[in-house]
Amino acid sequence: MKKTLPIVAIVGRMNVGKSTLFNRLSESARSITYDYSGVTRDVIIDKVSWKDRTFELVDTGGIAIKKITEDYIAEQVRTRAIAAVHDADVVIFVCDGTIGILPEDRSLARWLHKAGKKTILAINKIDTKLAKEHQYEFERLGFERIIPLSAQHSIGIADLFDSILELLPAPKKIVEQKKPKCNVVILGKPNVGKSSLLNLLLKKDRAIVADMPGTTREAIKEEMHFSQETIEITDTPGIRRKRGVTEPVEKLMVKSALASLDDADIVLLMMDASAGKIVDQELKLAFYIFQERYKGLIVLYNKDDLVDEQAKHDLEFSLEEYRYFLDKVEEIRTSVLTKKNIGRLLKKIEAVSDRYHQRFSGEELFVLFKEALQAKPLYRAQQRLIVYHAEQVKTAPITIALTVGEPKWFGPSQLGFFERILRKSADLKGVPIKFVLRKKRPDKK
Repeated sequence: MKKTLPIVAIVGRMNVGKSTLFNRLSESARSITYDYSGVTRDVIIDKVSWKDRTFELVDTGGIAIKKITEDYIAEQVRTRAIAAVHDADVVIFVCDGTIGILPEDRSLARWLHKAGKKTILAINKIDTKLAKEHQYEFERLGFERIIPLSAQHSIGIADLFDSILELLPAPKKIVEQKKPKCNVVILGKPNVGKSSLLNLLLKKDRAIVADMPGTTREAIKEEMHFSQETIEITDTPGIRRKRGVTEPVEKLMVKSALASLDDADIVLLMMDASAGKIVDQELKLAFYIFQERYKGLIVLYNKDDLVDEQAKHDLEFSLEEYRYFLDKVEEIRTSVLTKKNIGRLLKKIEAVSDRYHQRFSGEELFVLFKEALQAKPLYRAQQRLIVYHAEQVKTAPITIALTVGEPKWFGPSQLGFFERILRKSADLKGVPIKFVLRKKRPDKK
């Protein structure tokens, strides 16, 4: 039986080491850390296990009690952090031991006492002389459980885990849930509508949305349900051209976005259709996703509500020379503002997922390729190319092993021939095909 997971939230004022601690506790460190205030914006969540107990660990942005009206993003960060505390079963209140108690720490402590939350006070950076000098003054904040630690050097982490387990509620059992049907990642340049799409698909205000590039700084992963299936969907920071990425934080954002491809089955590559053209960076990203990382690909031309006839014509013209590639992937025009084609997009995700996990029998593949080679023989260095055996060795992506006489004679052009044959015989739109070559062993005498 799958258990409902208790929630442990990490809170504190800005730049006390919350994300460093999150990454230390997390099994798949995903929170961006940088010595700069306000790096974390959206709430980041991961499942963490310790001594056969599992809980959801939540990293929050720097929390302030007073409302921030003059800064929209800062206010969104604040309200999300407060909501995370309200939902938490246990709170880890992080303070910077090298500085001592600041007024913001006292204000947060009073608020946590008033909220009645089970709280662990984590005094961070205890590996420094200053933190050791300030350690005992934190007792004045009135918390029973105080753990001195160093998130950076893993000091006190086991004690923190044990303290968390002592405060966790007893696990509750519910009906077993299925593993997600597929993992979907949203990629694209800044400000093309990725976070708005995530919020629309989840039907809740999960990611911070603002009319400025770079609002999302870290990958945000959530589960959603469609057609009796569970889909895991990840929003990512915007990816710009390398020469346009100058800030260290933005470099980490791009790294976070590309790292999300590791577990992806399908990528939704969003473009701004109102721009009237596809840029080189977007093309390179599409090729990289499909032909190098072998992920299912759906290209979204978003903001279609802003596209006039001229912009539509310009976009189609800019895409025409890349039809040899784009005809292999799924394409759809969307508008997250008007919700245009969002229902169709979900159906496309389902269809591409089914194709991505499709299986072919070895006999089916061998007969298909043999007949194709009989109808149109392939030659290399005046030698006729022969396929002795074909079998699918993997799904997600579809991976086909070809047993041939001389593997070095089968280059991109020859493998492209077999890919075209397979695509003509089966609907594989939106999914890549990977070929591996095996050398035929000499017949035993």
